[in-house]
Amino acid sequence: MGLDVAWAQAWVRRTAEVVAEHRLELSELDRQIGDGDHGENLNRGFTAVVQRLDALETPPAQVGDVLKLVATTLMSTVGGAAGPLYGTAYLRAAKVTGLDELDASAVVAMVEAGLEGIVARGKATTGEKTMVDAWSPAAAAAQSAAASGAGAVEVLAAAAGAAEEGAVATDPMVATKGRASYLGERSAGHRDPGAASSALLLRAAAETAGGSDPA
Repeated sequence: MGLDVAWAQAWVRRTAEVVAEHRLELSELDRQIGDGDHGENLNRGFTAVVQRLDALETPPAQVGDVLKLVATTLMSTVGGAAGPLYGTAYLRAAKVTGLDELDASAVVAMVEAGLEGIVARGKATTGEKTMVDAWSPAAAAAQSAAASGAGAVEVLAAAAGAAEEGAVATDPMVATKGRASYLGERSAGHRDPGAASSALLLRAAAETAGGSDPA
């Protein structure tokens, strides 16, 4: 599948399915170091996204139109930090994907924009046990894959694989940002829920496009 508007809509729908499937798992991760509602919040948000997508009278014309719809819906329906963070990520990504179809460089731009949005909104950097620890390696992997001549689908798959590794790498980290930072050393040994959900979203993007983990 080309990374076009149809793909973007399919990504949204697959994301909603994946979030629903992992809702309890994500909330359990959040219960260990946060409020315990990350899975429920995301599930509510992406359920609303699909409902809004279904209710559109005029189909979205470009990939960015779909991502903007995701952004505005998450910002208005998802509580806690996740709504503003993901909303900003999708909004930034929407601004660089006003295209009929994404090529490899556009995929890199999309992932980088998502990362930039999260960093700008959350004031976080790598190593602080946040979703940045999934998005930063995803952006780096996307850049590397594109530079090596990989196509758009392969670039997206590389980003997803790196995000998954980045999420796992948060396990031993001590949180220094957000609610988890209140636990100090006790936050070590638990995966960051935002990094985990980020990996799920990017894997859904790659799977929908037909990409698999290059590893």
